[in-house]
Amino acid sequence: MRIVVIGAGHLGYIISELLSNEGYDVIVVDSDAEKLESVRTSLDVLTIHADGTSPSFMRSSDVKGSDLVVAVTAMDEVNIIACILAKKNGIPHTIARIRDPKFLSEPVDYIRENFDIDLVLSPELITAREISRLIMTPSAINVEDFAGGKVRLLETKISPHSPLAHKELKDITLPPQVLAALILRDHHMIIPHGNDRILPLDYVYFLGNPNSLKEISAHGHAKYQHRTKKVLIIGAGRTGQTLAPMLEKQGISVKVIDNNEEHCRRTAEKLKKGLVLCGDGTDIDLLTQEGVSEADTAICTTKDERLNLMMALLAKHLGARQTIVRVTRTEYISLMQQVGIDIVLSTRLLAAGEVLAFVRRGSVVSVSLLEGAKVQALEIILPEGSRAAGKPLMKVGVPKSCLVGAYVRNGEAHIPDGQSVLEAGDTVILIAEADKAQRIISYIKGRD
Repeated sequence: MRIVVIGAGHLGYIISELLSNEGYDVIVVDSDAEKLESVRTSLDVLTIHADGTSPSFMRSSDVKGSDLVVAVTAMDEVNIIACILAKKNGIPHTIARIRDPKFLSEPVDYIRENFDIDLVLSPELITAREISRLIMTPSAINVEDFAGGKVRLLETKISPHSPLAHKELKDITLPPQVLAALILRDHHMIIPHGNDRILPLDYVYFLGNPNSLKEISAHGHAKYQHRTKKVLIIGAGRTGQTLAPMLEKQGISVKVIDNNEEHCRRTAEKLKKGLVLCGDGTDIDLLTQEGVSEADTAICTTKDERLNLMMALLAKHLGARQTIVRVTRTEYISLMQQVGIDIVLSTRLLAAGEVLAFVRRGSVVSVSLLEGAKVQALEIILPEGSRAAGKPLMKVGVPKSCLVGAYVRNGEAHIPDGQSVLEAGDTVILIAEADKAQRIISYIKGRD
């Protein structure tokens, strides 16, 4: 498959890297030669210095015959025009980054029919939704839902006082229909077995029924157990403006701080009860006066991830119970976690995961990127004739770097063991190392 990525910024780079690592033929296009040079020296892709909205470019031999155009420049209008031209020149599928509310407020079908866009990417909207889900799931550092919400993957950090700490898995009684699916320790992925121990500060992914997963928090297995009632959002850009009313609708008391008067005005218009303050999020006196110590969660969503880090650490120091930081550069994720930030979300990674899921569409329903895209959680529909169907999992020969974590049949979720038998049409949740994911998908879907 040949994929053209228009825009070599941070998002374009991450998407190109993921697709190239999956073995796709990737072409990266940008009118900025400096950005292209960075891509050319780092990735195994073809780069073209050109205007992605030029009709002659879309007719060129390098682009004609491609399967997909992904337009992710900083300008919505450029991305829309690129997608329209791509479809006019016979490229069957298009994806565009769109951030302006005037476009996002339109129905999906309208965008698809009038702009020839198959998938709309709004990184800020995706991030706001992810933060909202995390806020409503006490103890979670990351939450991914599969099979229409019947299966949930919940990441939590094990505290030193957790009853799970220092125990071997075979000695731990988890709630029904819950599996310890993955342990991340010192950035190493462990597919756990009975003799593996859970240690303090491990990041553990539990997979299973959403209602049963609530017991993980209720029994003190995780660091955070309280429900969020008060939130302080620092940064009223696109993410903050989207997130604030989203949380307010869920009954959470919202307070927003931003030093941009226009951002504050727009946010205030979207809130019914929430308070919006125009001020400096690094002002200790302001934070103290506005009760940061009473905030269950402080969320930093400005464009500057280094500023977000500083403000989150400041809020934590002043008494905020939990901190969430939005970043664009994935290399900051590990650093921020090491210095005490509770949850770090990469806007670009969340959006890139949607692109990867679209590219793998068909029997692959969704893709979630974990641990800075080093691990993937995959939801697939088992096809007819699959080598994984009709025999016990222990005899399927699933690679050791992969875990079959759950499956859904006739609307009911199951946690499998070695004797479980999958059937064609089952929705199967897999967890695998990212660089092996595509081969594992091919193996599971393949025929004997």
